[in-house]
Amino acid sequence: MGNEDHRRRKTPCGFCMAVFKWIPVLFITAVIAWSYYAYVVELCIRNSQNRIGMIFMLLFYHLFLTLFMWSYWRTIMTSVGRIPDQWRIPDEEVSRLFRADSPDTQKRILNNFARDLPVTNRTMNGSVRFCEKCKIIKPDRAHHCSVCSCCVLKMDHHCPWVNNCVNFYNYKYFVLFLGYALVYCLYVAFTSLHDFVEFWKGQLNASGMGRFHILFLFFIAIMFAISLVSLFGYHIYLVLVNRTTLESFRAPIFRVGGPDKNGYNLGRYANFCEVFGDDWQYWFLPVFSSFGDGKTFPIRHMEEDTESLLGYHSDTRIELEEDYLPEPRFQDSIP
Repeated sequence: MGNEDHRRRKTPCGFCMAVFKWIPVLFITAVIAWSYYAYVVELCIRNSQNRIGMIFMLLFYHLFLTLFMWSYWRTIMTSVGRIPDQWRIPDEEVSRLFRADSPDTQKRILNNFARDLPVTNRTMNGSVRFCEKCKIIKPDRAHHCSVCSCCVLKMDHHCPWVNNCVNFYNYKYFVLFLGYALVYCLYVAFTSLHDFVEFWKGQLNASGMGRFHILFLFFIAIMFAISLVSLFGYHIYLVLVNRTTLESFRAPIFRVGGPDKNGYNLGRYANFCEVFGDDWQYWFLPVFSSFGDGKTFPIRHMEEDTESLLGYHSDTRIELEEDYLPEPRFQDSIP
């Protein structure tokens, strides 16, 4: 984390922003808590006439709710991870980097560090990627998140609904969260459909506010299900083609092959296993089973890029957060 970002988080304004970022999570939690009351108390306990049917409804409801909340909690609480110190350039070398009198000197300074690191990604002009704020050489597929104020391994996107970056360590949890949230909403909508129809016929047994709890329960479940089905489907597609959201908008650039959106595509099953693991017993549980360490990834042209993986880089250049640095930036930064 950059010193500027660290200082900003310690200010009163930074503290208020940190609290403010939890509002979407609190909103989702409040909706889930209300849906629990509406479903369990108003729909099942007070309105159901079939006790055996009610037991089965509550049994499956709590099963889906548990998996949903477990996945959601793991997505929120899983750290973005820490990039090892060998990727970090010491402060004195960073000072030398920005005091350098030419781009060639800056390239030599960076090359001393990048040549021993397993990086294959490049910038638009063929340089090794460098984060000015974190002062590190970026691992493949890593990006700096301005909200988390750090570089994130295999960053997919920052999601305000979980107040966290979706990244290498919690991507499986995030996909399961979307899937179980969709299943939860569809189950609630399906099992409340009969009572919803009875409400419009004027034959619903519930009285008072209970009738409206059931009515809004069905509407909200359908509304969330519609929004979730496209998002869940999109991320299943990304899993199967081994691509992050950021990579779908801007293709990663490789030392060998240049820009290639399918550079990490190893085949659907291999792509799936990279996120969910190869043991089917853990596929549908929010426990970590992904392959790799988040810093290196198998690529389609791995054999062609052996030189890069061993750390021999022909060109390096300082790179800002947006992964691109125009040539004049070097001269302009010199005091």
